[in-house]
Order: sequence, then structure tokens, then C-alpha cells
Amino acid sequence: MKIEAVSNSYKRWAPVYDSTFGAVTNAGRKRATAYVTERGGDVLEVGVGTGLALPHYGAGVRVTGIDFSPEMLAKAEKRVEEEGLVRVEALRQMDARELDFADASFDYVSAMHVLSVVPEPERVMREIARVLRPGGQALIVNHFAAEKGVRSFIERAAAPLESLLGWHSDFPISRVLGGPGLVEVERDSLPPMGMMTWLVLEKQG
Repeated sequence: MKIEAVSNSYKRWAPVYDSTFGAVTNAGRKRATAYVTERGGDVLEVGVGTGLALPHYGAGVRVTGIDFSPEMLAKAEKRVEEEGLVRVEALRQMDARELDFADASFDYVSAMHVLSVVPEPERVMREIARVLRPGGQALIVNHFAAEKGVRSFIERAAAPLESLLGWHSDFPISRVLGGPGLVEVERDSLPPMGMMTWLVLEKQG
């Protein structure tokens, strides 16, 4: 999907995102923020969206969020201001394919429901690996394509609608695995109905 299509799609979704996709994807968001809160450290949230995850980070966490959509980012900024979210150090408009951060800047990079949206997800994964510190972890929550069955058929049928939906319904997990220096250490299924996947990749070094 081209970056312009992504921007246009999320411009449409921004007013209703929290009550639609945001509600459906809540389990993964809570899983990721609880994981980071338990350990503490510097986290980069790629695709911060309207900032739904931001209130869930606890003490000892320092959060930087980025998003390509100005409309979504404006909602996140408003949330931070209204809720006094002091753990959020910065929110920036940025293309995830070209992160404007130095190498080894973060202990964690979370990418929740974003990798099946962005163009060139392999390039995004390389950038995620680059900005992680050695031993740091990429926390991924995403829908990945089923390999067979009724769900696989539905996902393939919906694929031509990706520009309208704003995501790839038939996105394979192989596109986020095998990044440079990243090794899978954890995988689990998440609601609704196991359609989402929780994935932890650790940077070797």
C-alpha cells in the first residue's frame, strides 16, 4: 500500500477509530503496555495512532510515539494533554521506514496493528532493529493471514479492498520475521477469536 493511501485512509478513520478498530484491538494494546511496564525502560511506539495505549504505561517507562497521520497524531497529543500523561516524552510525525533516531536508542519498540498498514514492512522492521539496543525487544501485535480454512478464503477475498480498509487482510507473518539480528522469543494468540498475534523479537548482540 502506498503511503498516500495510508494517510488518506487514516484521515477517514481518525474520527471514529477509538470506537471501531480501537475497541477490537484493545487486548493486544494492554498486553504490550503491561509487558513494558513490568520491566521499565525507554519505549518507542511506532504507529501511536490516537494514543489509545499511552494511558496504560506505568511507572519507570519513558514513551516516545510516532505516527505518519497528522490527524491521528493530533488526537494523541490532545489525549496526552487532557490526561496529563507525564510518561510520554514526545510525539512526532514520522515515516516508520526512516526513523529519525540514532542507533540503539530504545529498550523496546512496539508496533501494534501497524505492520499490515505501512508500505515496505520489511524496511520498517530493519529500522526497528536499528534503533533497538542490544538485548532490546520488538513487541508486535498484528493480524496475520491464516494459511488455510474459511478465514484464509475471506482474507484473500478482502485483499483488493486494502486501500479502503487501511490494512492488508492477507498479510503473512513471514514479512516481519527474519529481520537483521532479531530472534523470535515469544508468540501467542489474542482476541478476538485468536485473530490477532502477540510476537516478541529480541535483538541479538
